[in-house]
Amino acid sequence: MSSEADIVVDGENADVSTETTAPVTDVDVDVDIDDSDDDLIEEGEIAGDYLEQLLDVLDFDGDIDLDVEGDRAIVSIDGGDDLTKLVGRKGEVLDALQELTRLAVQQSTGERSRLMLDIAGWRAGRREALSALGAEAAQRVLETGEREELAPMTPFERKIVHDAVAKVAGVSSESEGAEPSRRVVVLKD
Repeated sequence: MSSEADIVVDGENADVSTETTAPVTDVDVDVDIDDSDDDLIEEGEIAGDYLEQLLDVLDFDGDIDLDVEGDRAIVSIDGGDDLTKLVGRKGEVLDALQELTRLAVQQSTGERSRLMLDIAGWRAGRREALSALGAEAAQRVLETGEREELAPMTPFERKIVHDAVAKVAGVSSESEGAEPSRRVVVLKD
């Protein structure tokens, strides 16, 4: 069966002939596709390809998992032996690999990436520990009324602590100092 359709391309009509085997009677189209999620998925795929090549060059084994959480792509590498070597002391190697991966994504897309990289569950574990630290500090400040300064942290770590403190009524937190000695201070309201 042959049919013709009028299609508008750049403001001009173009006749297009199409071959179909049966008429289309019911089409379900989801028009609420979020372009930002598509962009984040693309970021994750680019990062995954880059990290896969890197793991091959370094002769490391690992499974790469891609996810979208909020407004950022999350890439995790798990399952291989010796992956902790890619985390380094206090996550220093992981932070460097994350920046290299962000640069690879930016080079490919032309857009700045906020991608988050986790290796061997290190960031996930760190997030849990920092959330607990923030909640415990908030409770101590609530009970004693005295401000508490925490150890210096990275911006990522401080954000997690601030979020944990914000969940406790009657206390607040702020950051003080200059990098790399910037720290969270918990105060009673």
